[in-house]
Amino acid sequence: MQASLSAGCSQRAGIAQRASRRRCVAARAEATVIPKGFNKVEPKGDRVLVKIAEQEQKTRGGILLPISAQSRPTSGDVLRLGDGRLADGSVKPFFLKEGQTVLYSKFGFMYTELKVADEEFILIREDDVIGTLPRANAVADDIPEMQPLGDRVLVQVAESSDVTIGGVVLPDSAKERPSSGTVVRVGPGKYDKEAEGGRKAMVVKEGDKVLYFKYAGDNMETPDGRKFIVLREDDILTRLAA
Repeated sequence: MQASLSAGCSQRAGIAQRASRRRCVAARAEATVIPKGFNKVEPKGDRVLVKIAEQEQKTRGGILLPISAQSRPTSGDVLRLGDGRLADGSVKPFFLKEGQTVLYSKFGFMYTELKVADEEFILIREDDVIGTLPRANAVADDIPEMQPLGDRVLVQVAESSDVTIGGVVLPDSAKERPSSGTVVRVGPGKYDKEAEGGRKAMVVKEGDKVLYFKYAGDNMETPDGRKFIVLREDDILTRLAA
């Protein structure tokens, strides 16, 4: 389902996690309505204009979802790119291309919502886009094919154990959130105009087993129960060796 593509804010721990989520929700604002007569938006700088995907109204099995069960879409198609000009006068080349489908956080503090002729769009900086998806109207099954952007890494989360070392079965409320997994795909690297090719080289690579900061990243899950997380490379604590 489209709803499963929703990605949350990163949290650091316990109470801070809940407080952070409240701040994220509070930061979401009403869409800016563009006055009639204007039907074109030109992004500036490193921003991109994204047409928000339609909200999923049925499950894969064709069951109609009630309004209360439909989640805010978090994917859309890139319509236009900015001019790339940054505050220091330099011009940043875009990794994104027009027509690509992108994934972004469902919490609106990272972008500006626009409504143009009753259609919904967002303006978002390229660095705040989580990644690109293989096709338009993407669903949760497409998550393993996502290409992270910048210095992000897509990790398949290791299953948490249901049993302690002493053999006691743990209830769900007592299980620690998994903090290790396998790197599925890495981004092109963080933009750095001084680096060769304009991007800092990524240290981790596909297939690496990694340990990551417990409350970092954006979590996603496929319909068959596989769990993934998108992390910044800096949130990876170490690579694990056999």
